[in-house]
Amino acid sequence: MVVDRLPIQLSAFLKLAGAAATGGQAKALIQTGLVTVNGHTETRRHRMLGAGDRITLRDTMVWTVAPLPPA
Repeated sequence: MVVDRLPIQLSAFLKLAGAAATGGQAKALIQTGLVTVNGHTETRRHRMLGAGDRITLRDTMVWTVAPLPPA
């Protein structure tokens, strides 16, 4: 998924990706252990993501963070 600003917080990324409608929903997904970053369960909603990070939700939805291409 292309992101226009990096780094980006994990909770903000989940909202941007449409996996959570609110920050509260993103927090719940993260804190219940349903989200992994680069293969490791992540429970910190403020975890900063950078280009190349791979985010998985419930072992079904997968994204790779990509920077916005130069204009």
